[in-house]
Amino acid sequence: MYKLIRHTLGFFVSLRTTLWSLLFLLIMLLGGACIMPLKEEFQSIHSLPLFGWMKEQPLGITWWLWASVGLLSVLTANTLFCSIESVIRKRRNAQWLLLISPQIIHIGFLVILLAHFLSAMGSFKGMAVAREGASFNLPNNTTLQVRSITISVDSYGYVSDWAVDVAYLSEGRMVHEELLMPNRPSLREGLGVYVKDLRASPEKTVLLEITREPGAPWALAGGVLFLSGTVMLVLLKTGREGRSEAG
Repeated sequence: MYKLIRHTLGFFVSLRTTLWSLLFLLIMLLGGACIMPLKEEFQSIHSLPLFGWMKEQPLGITWWLWASVGLLSVLTANTLFCSIESVIRKRRNAQWLLLISPQIIHIGFLVILLAHFLSAMGSFKGMAVAREGASFNLPNNTTLQVRSITISVDSYGYVSDWAVDVAYLSEGRMVHEELLMPNRPSLREGLGVYVKDLRASPEKTVLLEITREPGAPWALAGGVLFLSGTVMLVLLKTGREGRSEAG
């Protein structure tokens, strides 16, 4: 039992595991790039959460996605164990900031993977064409009502400005109202409502996109951690080399 645990830990802290996992992941993604254009099933891949879509499709066209998920799981465990092993091994022989900055990069990578996992489990994207007064149900059990559409047209017939007044209803009662404008979507309770297109004639119509990305804040946090760790590591390495040359 002890040998099994030792070999398992050795596998997950090995640089070879990282390199082989990345190599096989690259091969899987290259294989997927060749398969996707040939199969019409992939045209609906963005209409459902990724894992939900994968479960509905035949294994013959999604095998590379399942394999990629497995390889990313191995890389996640490899990154986590390598970070822990590095901190334990070097904690007495390195400056604290120089030791922790690579681990911040690793944590950022793991948080970005978590963001993709959450979105693959629970994301949503839908489109709706609505006229003034139209209502439709949202995934969070509320109703979105388009109360008015204001479109300004210049002398050449081009849209110069617009605004869409919407209201959120729950059990027939308004709980929130908002004005959608250029670069100002509606973000509420994890849902985003975006104006994708408008038509002024023959009657005012708006094309709305409704999305839910549970991994978005995690992706932002992971990106900040990854960038912070990278900048910190570069500055510390540069400063250390500068002091060595001066000495």
